[in-house]
Amino acid sequence: MAKIIPFRAVRPARDKAALVTSRSYDDYSPAELASQLDYNPFSFLHVLNPAYVNQLKISASTRFKAVKTRYEEFKHEQVLKHEASPVLYLYEIQSKNRIYTGIIAGTSIDDYKNNIIKKHEDTLPYRVEYFKDYLHQTGFNTEPVLITYPENNEIAEWISNKKQKRPLYLFSSPNRDKHTLWRIKEDTEINWLEEKFGAMESLYIADGHHRSASAEMLYEEDKASGNENLNYFMSFLISENDLKIYEYNRIIHDLNGLTKDKFLKALSSDFTIENKGQQLWKPEAKFQYGMYLDGDFYAFYLKNTTFSSVAEALDAQILYDKVLQPLLGITDLRNDSRIEYIPGSKPVTAIKQMVDEGEYEVGFTLFPASIEEIKHLADNNLIMPPKSTYIEPKFRSGLVVYEI
Repeated sequence: MAKIIPFRAVRPARDKAALVTSRSYDDYSPAELASQLDYNPFSFLHVLNPAYVNQLKISASTRFKAVKTRYEEFKHEQVLKHEASPVLYLYEIQSKNRIYTGIIAGTSIDDYKNNIIKKHEDTLPYRVEYFKDYLHQTGFNTEPVLITYPENNEIAEWISNKKQKRPLYLFSSPNRDKHTLWRIKEDTEINWLEEKFGAMESLYIADGHHRSASAEMLYEEDKASGNENLNYFMSFLISENDLKIYEYNRIIHDLNGLTKDKFLKALSSDFTIENKGQQLWKPEAKFQYGMYLDGDFYAFYLKNTTFSSVAEALDAQILYDKVLQPLLGITDLRNDSRIEYIPGSKPVTAIKQMVDEGEYEVGFTLFPASIEEIKHLADNNLIMPPKSTYIEPKFRSGLVVYEI
């Protein structure tokens, strides 16, 4: 059954948590990144981008070594501190519209290998290899794998009670989210949580397939070292009812040589099409699709909704099978330069703006996949098309660090 463990984490000094933690490095625009690095000497971004001051272009290996050096400097300067003993954490993110709460723990490489921790996305070998090298050379990870577990009333009640206790951290981030972290250090609580997760048959990766695959690859390469930390990777475990699953929408540079009229005619063979004009329309149910083309929004509805499998019936798969591949000539969803992806957390006006500016010709919006679809695929060792889901919450870098 599923195994979780406490671990001896590294985390910010209590008075610096709000200054140290950051969004994921890739989430920052160049201007935002420069501002953080110029004016906040405690930001974990200085660890992740140690060559910023000199604007150096360096190899990956050299950069990883510099990350390790800057990380050790943060610890030496007491910006980051080691826990005295292994612990778990309860972490809450309160945004404008939602509250996410989960448990930070170590999860088992053996569970991952034995498919107790289940996957629903494929991985790119070069990305897995790259992050494995990063882990090997830096010796730490601050981006947990987001794992979901079946709703559990006992754990939910325990979480509710734990929230009444004094937290370790309570701070707001610049995007106005509120972050609260409780430390779980009592053996009785840790043992109880280990027992509850130990009774679960399966856990499901929601986000972080490449990170977990990299942890497994590092384990296989370095397990002879006897380093026990290699046997686990850091995860943020959250009830499946508390996830927010968004779609990934698609924007395409051109119509593959088709005129607008010919494209709409070809589309009508499989879909019923409605011109919504300037109405900012998005799909409201499965088998519905939105489109922005030539200044108008469209709704189109799949005519035949009978499929032999859940995998074939995924909205992202249908769009590929009936539109992107046969009509627009896009065969490689990962690497074709003609297609880009916009997370559903962004408003549909973002797609409108990108098309109106002329670089893209058409945008498509989808209805989000359900947790039931994700779990069904994972249970049957099937995968979703690339960029099918954008799942929140997103973890803050530098909040909790797992050393390897």
